[in-house]
Amino acid sequence: MFIPPEVLLDAYARGIFPMAHDGEIEWFSPVRRGLIPLDERFHIPHGLKRALKRKPFNLKWDTAFREVMLACAARDETWIDEVILESYCNLHALGFAHSVECWDDEGLQGGLYGVALPGVFFGESMFSRKTDASKIALVALVENLRERGFQLLDTQWMTSHLRQFGGYELPRKPYQVALAKALRLGMGEVDSK
Repeated sequence: MFIPPEVLLDAYARGIFPMAHDGEIEWFSPVRRGLIPLDERFHIPHGLKRALKRKPFNLKWDTAFREVMLACAARDETWIDEVILESYCNLHALGFAHSVECWDDEGLQGGLYGVALPGVFFGESMFSRKTDASKIALVALVENLRERGFQLLDTQWMTSHLRQFGGYELPRKPYQVALAKALRLGMGEVDSK
């Protein structure tokens, strides 16, 4: 069983996302939305810059989507149940959900996954088995989104972990305006505002 892809994609386009809670799927639109800047405000902490120079991981995209989701779910409390897992694996098969993965000789060490619509990437979750793995995946994601002209990197809620990268919050109304604009630009529409 999974959430129909058209329902999920329509929800994301309106700034709404699902999470599983006590066996039920609940839908959220946070009062304050977390975002990572894709411009010069994106900040890479000094220690991470040193790690990036060492290149401790081999970065891959979309080679182990289900494994990334399962690793993200492997914690004491998770919103990723079987319905969420299958729903996003289905979106991945349709080309709308993606994973960024950090590999080394011992296997998958970290990564993240999320949903892509024109101009907007909605980050869902990340995990690390080795130091800096999820952070390196995030930096790779930001670089990729910049190259592809994306306008927004949505993180749903803001955390202290994400603030170190320049993460910030927008109230719901300004977020929805920014989301609509990013989607229009992503679809190649001329923005008159």
